[in-house]
Amino acid sequence: MRYRCEAVSVEGFIQQLAVAYVARGYFFYVTGRVPEHKNPARVDEKLVARYGVDLSKWARARRKQAGGANVQYLRHGRFFVLLATHGEHPFFTEEGENVRDARRDAVKYAGYSVGFRGGHVQVRIDLPRYRELKAWFEEHATRRGVAALAAAFYELPFEPYALVRRQEFHILRAVNRRRKAAGLPLVPQECIWLKRRPVKPFGGGAVAPETEPPVARLDASVCDDDSPSR
Repeated sequence: MRYRCEAVSVEGFIQQLAVAYVARGYFFYVTGRVPEHKNPARVDEKLVARYGVDLSKWARARRKQAGGANVQYLRHGRFFVLLATHGEHPFFTEEGENVRDARRDAVKYAGYSVGFRGGHVQVRIDLPRYRELKAWFEEHATRRGVAALAAAFYELPFEPYALVRRQEFHILRAVNRRRKAAGLPLVPQECIWLKRRPVKPFGGGAVAPETEPPVARLDASVCDDDSPSR
């Protein structure tokens, strides 16, 4: 099968989904999981063939001009998503009420939420996961030192898309409000990644924007253990 559909990482899956598909008008989707007893590669072949996914860009352009929809398929591990553009296609008939619209219901996977609002694709931390993270950081805001908290922010497993960065800075501000009230040193903003690391969705690794974690650059005096004594 020529069509490449298996993302080798969560980061690659989200990047392909958001940048290559949703941002280009593939708003309608269904998600699913390959059962444990089935071979994912065989399921890929079946779905790609069923919905005529493996088309050249020229064939897709002709189908679009004729009023038809185009379909894409993407899988990571055993989770997969089928996406379609506006138009006529057997996808809509066969999937029926299972079809969702990313402009209203974001695609959710691995703690990410990928939707489309205001003419732009939006990638953020899914709300339940975001609330868990915020609660954890607030609970430990005054119990851990600057270095430990900075390392925890640095190690968050989310690529810094615009809304992800906004969410992480919101958590950081909540942490620093508590630390300021307790008379403790603040956690610096440098602990949050600002630049997304591009990946090759179907193979290859990420190119890290830094050679060392931000916490390694913090002043040693700031990184002393400042947790209150108990």
